[in-house]
Amino acid sequence: MARVVMLRDQEPRCQIEDIDTDDLPERAVSVDIDYSDLNYKDALAVTGKGKIVRDYPFVPGIDFAGTVRESHSDRYSAGDKVILTGWGVGERHWGGFAETMNVDADWLVPCPDELSTRDAMLLGTAGLTAMLSVIQLEQAGLTPGGKVLVTGATGGVGSWAVQMLAHLGYNVEAVTGKAEQQHWLEELGATQIVPRSELDDNTRPLEKGRWDGAVDTVGGKVLASVLARMAYQGRVAAVGLAGGTDLPTTVMPFILRGVSLLGVDSVMAPFDQREAAWQRLASLPRDMFTRMQVEEIGLDQVAEQAEAMLTGKTRGRILINPHQR
Repeated sequence: MARVVMLRDQEPRCQIEDIDTDDLPERAVSVDIDYSDLNYKDALAVTGKGKIVRDYPFVPGIDFAGTVRESHSDRYSAGDKVILTGWGVGERHWGGFAETMNVDADWLVPCPDELSTRDAMLLGTAGLTAMLSVIQLEQAGLTPGGKVLVTGATGGVGSWAVQMLAHLGYNVEAVTGKAEQQHWLEELGATQIVPRSELDDNTRPLEKGRWDGAVDTVGGKVLASVLARMAYQGRVAAVGLAGGTDLPTTVMPFILRGVSLLGVDSVMAPFDQREAAWQRLASLPRDMFTRMQVEEIGLDQVAEQAEAMLTGKTRGRILINPHQR
């Protein structure tokens, strides 16, 4: 038997169920899950407030880390520690809010020896996306010492991006609408806090250039405001759309200042890019993990925390231990 979070297309929508492992999808690798985590996309799926899940019954959860129980693939053997993020898992394929799940071998990445499975989920899609953003900015020519803005800085991607960029020697400014989190963001490495209200309003096509780089987790008007305030040849890594999918800007930042807008996708990133990013994540200093604000919950608290996340009442990382009762 396996305990899972099951979504159904009738009320109650979200239930905790015990199902036979024979009822799990028929895929090459069976993984006993140590930890999953709660991301914004998971919250949309669990609450039904986003068109994430279309087929029911369904087990959500876009991330997990655990130990291979059984494998019919040459790439993995029983006992291997593995990580899964992306590939439509938790959206189109049954996901990680479970004690055990069967998945394709191609969706997995070996868990680096330096990371525990709990560490891996402290990072999860959020940490992976933050690192992929850093790599994109580096490849676009951003060098340490410059001013870099991070929007949505108290969220999963944002809080990891603040730490990573500060660790690499950037002057990090953090955007948040949560004034009470200023001290924590400064502990993560932010040198200045920018109130979100400064970027929420309509903006002119070009404002005074302030930042050499940015990681934007919000989108919408906030991203437009960031683009208008980039310095000459600034680089912006766009990774989120919590603020909307529209981009009310003009071509002026791009053709008058040479600003680059870099799209970052962690869902379908190729294996070699994922593996390289996870190796860099494994080399992060240990104190970065201890500074992260973490709440650990069981499967029965997923629905409650999903609602809280969508109303902006969560911060840092939410870990899910499927064995916690």
